[in-house]
Amino acid sequence: MRIDDTTTVDRGRYPDAATPWQRKSWRAEAFGWVADRLSAHGLRPDGALRVRLRPWSVLVRIPVSGPGTGVGAEHGGGAEHGDGAGRGAGVGRAVVWFKANPPASAFEGPLTAALARWVPEHVLRPLAVEAEHGWTLLPDGGDLFRAVLGREQVEPRDWEALLRQYGSMQNDLVAHAAEIERLGVPAARTRDLPQVFDKLLAANRALTPDQHTRLEGLRPRLADWCAELASAGIPDTLDHADLHDGQLFRPAPGRFTFFDWGDATVSHPFCSLRVPVERACDRYGPQVLPRLLDAYLEPWTGPGRTAAELRRAAELAWRLSALGRAASWGRMFPDASGAEPGAAEGAAWLLELLGEPPFRSA
Repeated sequence: MRIDDTTTVDRGRYPDAATPWQRKSWRAEAFGWVADRLSAHGLRPDGALRVRLRPWSVLVRIPVSGPGTGVGAEHGGGAEHGDGAGRGAGVGRAVVWFKANPPASAFEGPLTAALARWVPEHVLRPLAVEAEHGWTLLPDGGDLFRAVLGREQVEPRDWEALLRQYGSMQNDLVAHAAEIERLGVPAARTRDLPQVFDKLLAANRALTPDQHTRLEGLRPRLADWCAELASAGIPDTLDHADLHDGQLFRPAPGRFTFFDWGDATVSHPFCSLRVPVERACDRYGPQVLPRLLDAYLEPWTGPGRTAAELRRAAELAWRLSALGRAASWGRMFPDASGAEPGAAEGAAWLLELLGEPPFRSA
C-alpha cells in the first residue's frame, strides 16, 4: 500500500484534528502490519485508498484482491458512516477496513474479537487485531442501515427489530461483563455512576461557572436515581453508548449486525436505549416511542419484573446515559498543543442530565 495522488483524505469537520496519520513512520508501520495480515488471508491491496481522519479514529478503506476476496465483496452503498466497515462504490471488487483507535479506546479491537466468539450472530468478526497499537482490520459488513434508510421505505418495525435483537445480545453478554472490563472497556457500573459524574464534572473545562453550579446541585438527585436503578436488579452489561443508524448493518430485513465499539462501557444496559430511539423518533415522530420501548424491554422481561418496573428503569437510564456519552468524548488522540479535545461536546452531554426523558413510567 502507498499514499499517492489517488488517495483521498476526508477530515470532515475536523481539519486540524490530531491523529497519528501525519507521521510517516506510523503510516509505514501500520501499512506493513495491514499487508502482512492481508497476506495471511490470501489478500493483497489493489486500488486507491480512502482515508477518514477524526479526533477519535483513523479509518482506511482498502480495496483488495486475491483468493480470499470473499471477506468483503462490494455491491454499492457508501462509506460516509461513522467509524465502521461498510460497502463502497463499485461491483466485483473486495474491500476491507483498517481502523486505528486512540489509547483510551484501544480496547475496541480485542472487544470486537471477543464479541465474535461470544455472540457471533450479532457482530463482525475481525480479520486481525493488534491490541498494543489499537489497530483492527475488519471485513466488509454489508449494507449500513443508514444506506438502507436512504434508498428504501423502512417502517418503524425495523427499528423495533433492531432494538429487540440488541437487547437480547446485551442480555447474553451479562455473563461476560467482568471479562469485558478486563479487556480494558471502561467500567461505569450503575452503582458507581455518581463517582463517574464527579470525575467528569471536575475534569471538564468547557462548562461555564453557572453550568457547573447547576450540575453540582443535581448531584444528590443523581445519586438517588442511580441507587433506585441499581435496586431494580437488572445486571450491568455492555453498553454500546452510540448505537445510531451509521453504527450497524442491515444484511437482511429485520436482521442487524452491530459494530463500532469505541464508545462502549460496562454499565446499565438500558443506557443504550436513548441514541437509537431518538434517531427513530426524529424520523417517524414521537408516536413510535412506546412500541420501540416495548420492543427493547421485551428481552428483559421475566419473573419478578413487571412492565412498570422495567419502564421506570428505562426512564432513569435514559437520563443517566448522558454520562456515558460525555465520557466518550474524552477518548481522543492526544493533542500536543495541550488542548482539551471533546470538552465542549462532553459539557453538552453533561447538561443533558438537567433535562427530562421524553416518557414517564407512570
